[in-house]
Amino acid sequence: MTLFENEDNNLLDEDDEIIYVSKSEIKRDAEALKKLGVELVQLSKNELEKIPLDDALSRAIELAQKIKKEGYRRQIQYIGKLLRSRDVEPITQALDKLKNRHNQQIALFHRIEKLRDDLISTGDAEAILTQYPLADRQQLRNLARLAKKEQEENKPNKSAKQIFQYLKELSEIE
Repeated sequence: MTLFENEDNNLLDEDDEIIYVSKSEIKRDAEALKKLGVELVQLSKNELEKIPLDDALSRAIELAQKIKKEGYRRQIQYIGKLLRSRDVEPITQALDKLKNRHNQQIALFHRIEKLRDDLISTGDAEAILTQYPLADRQQLRNLARLAKKEQEENKPNKSAKQIFQYLKELSEIE
């Protein structure tokens, strides 16, 4: 068994595998971490609290949120450098979870808008009542009738907004 030294003066066995990482791959990894840093900087304080960050990284992100122009670019590079020395898997998982929650919220709003539009066009509240059994049938019918009248008279959609708000509240209850 022969031992030899590598560039870092570490003793290596001939059987040890030396993993070669190209300069381009290192640059791609660094760029990906900078993009992750930009995503973190764009989050609100409430969202940042849900992501597992250490103190140094949190302070760097808060500072980047306050900085403009060239200083911002340098701060993003610094955040990328900090991320290189950390396990970013929990951070990316938390970020994906936040994004998914946002996507779920948008999908919910689209479903509510469709229910509202169907209610206004048909006047039938059955679809809503099957999905939200706590809904008040009479209130929905009154709001739908008012919304249809507002549409016909080209008035502002006050009742349609009230229906949407009511359905949104119902979805939060259940």
